Amino acid sequence: MQAEPVVYVVDDDDAIRDSLRLLLRSAGLQAKTFASAQQFLDAYIEPAPGVLLVDVRMPGMSGLELQELLAARKITLPVIIITGHGHVAMAVRAMKVGAADFIEKPFDNEALLECIRKTLARAADARRLQAHGAEAAARLARLTPREREVLELLVAGKSNKAIASDLGISARTVEVHRAKIMEKLDARSLADVVRISLTS
Repeated sequence: MQAEPVVYVVDDDDAIRDSLRLLLRSAGLQAKTFASAQQFLDAYIEPAPGVLLVDVRMPGMSGLELQELLAARKITLPVIIITGHGHVAMAVRAMKVGAADFIEKPFDNEALLECIRKTLARAADARRLQAHGAEAAARLARLTPREREVLELLVAGKSNKAIASDLGISARTVEVHRAKIMEKLDARSLADVVRISLTS
């Protein structure tokens, strides 16, 4: 079962960290707080689901540098940047390199919670799509090279007779390959076969 998502809060301001922890927990969200980017990096275990809420300006590694480091390490944890009024340009820069959103201080609690919930929902959808893609790829890997050729022509909309002609085999052999493809892909219909081949 998928672990409950966590909101990771990274901010060097003790008061902001404490108020965010209370706000998140009162909204039924799990929260873990860190005083620095390095503290977060030392504690985060990939691929735990959640969202990173990080201040753009901190001593040592900034929120933007942390985001860039996560991207370089191919860690797909979505990032919401917290920014002071004068740092909007930095937040926009963060969005351009993949941040999910940014929130200005002082932030409205309900707007922040809504932003976090939407980001968590998008991340859950992305994880589901990735899992479906991996499952489809594993099924497709069961096919022989000839079955893959037949599959490609089926997906292109060709009839058994046309596939037989293209591949220089009998229509009966195409039917046998088609039955094997359905079995290996655990597909009940041609629509299932097409969906699986397009998901991978």
